[in-house]
This record gives sequence, structure tokens and C-alpha cells, in this order.
Amino acid sequence: MTHELITIALLYFMSFFSIINPLGVMPVFMTMTADISEKQRRRTAVKAVITAFITLMLFAFGGQLMFRFFGISVNSFRVVGGIIFFIMGFDMLQARISKIKMDDEMVRKYVDDISVTPLGIPMIAGPGAITNSIVLMEDSATYDLKVILILSIIATLIITLIVLVAAGKLINLLGDTGNKIMMKLMGLIVMVIAVEFFFAGLKPILQSIFNITPV
Repeated sequence: MTHELITIALLYFMSFFSIINPLGVMPVFMTMTADISEKQRRRTAVKAVITAFITLMLFAFGGQLMFRFFGISVNSFRVVGGIIFFIMGFDMLQARISKIKMDDEMVRKYVDDISVTPLGIPMIAGPGAITNSIVLMEDSATYDLKVILILSIIATLIITLIVLVAAGKLINLLGDTGNKIMMKLMGLIVMVIAVEFFFAGLKPILQSIFNITPV
């Protein structure tokens, strides 16, 4: 049982780590915070991570209420989530910044608080991470699995915070080539997760349409 929980914990953690992709967020974070002091940069990183955590928790625990209110099935969300993951993964595999990331001109329009938007949402807690939190919470039937899910989110966000705080040194250490290689690896993992999500949601939908009894 312990070995099974460790395996699940690793799967949960890797899914969030791959989707949030702290090293992919890092160059954009540095661009957004280039004109502020080191102290302000740390404060922005902390606030962005806290914003992302609150967002993911709200969707993880309130996602099912949203499903019932709008009449959405979790399987439909899995299919859509798989498509979102695949697009994100493909974009990362090409070593490009996702289109949901803000450019310099858009960042200037968010001068009031870039740590909330667009940094916390949707750069860190993007549609992929939100979908992942909802679906995995639905799959976590026991108290132990729910705790593992929350700890996986916390661990990923702590690593994200560390990466953002040390962004300047890490960028110099990895260089452009290192950042691109890491983004490609994360993109490949995200695409694999996307395929699993898509078919996990599509199978029960097709069974329902064609009245096929699950084996």
C-alpha cells in the first residue's frame, strides 16, 4: 500500500511539475520584473505563487460544484483538458512560450499588480494546471489521495517559487540552449499526459453513446 501511494504521489507531482513548468515560466518572469528591485522581485514571486495556490485549491475543491451547476461531466472535462495539454505540450516541444503568456506590451497594462495577473493566473495556474487539479481531485477517492494531491501542488509551487527567486542565476547557468532543452522535455511529458487524459474521458463517453457495458 505504501509503495502504491508513493507511485501515485510521484505521478501527481510530475503531472503538475510538467504542466506548470517552473523553468518555462522563469524567462517570462524575468522579463516582467526586469525593471524592479531584487526585493520587489522576490515579493512578486511569493504573491504570484500564493495566488496560484489559492486558485488551484478553489478549482480542486469547487470544480465538482461547477460541473453540477453547468451540467458538465468530468469525462468531457478530461477530453477538453487532454486537448489543452496537447496544445501546451506541442508548444513547449517547439521551445516556444505559450500563447497564454503575456508579452511586454500587455504586461505594461497590468502595472497595478502583475503578480496576480498575468503571473499567478494564467502563467502559473493556467488552464492545464486548473484542469489537472479538478480531474485528479475527482480521481482521488480517499483522504490519503486528497492529501497527496494537495502536497503535490504545494511541492510544485515551492519549487516554482525557488526557481523564480533564483531566476537570474538560473538563467545564466542554463543559458538559452539549456532552457530550450528543458522546455522540450517537459513538453514531451505533457503531451503523453494529454493522450492519457483524452482517451480516459473519451472511452466512457463512447460507451454511453453506443450503450456499451464496461468490461
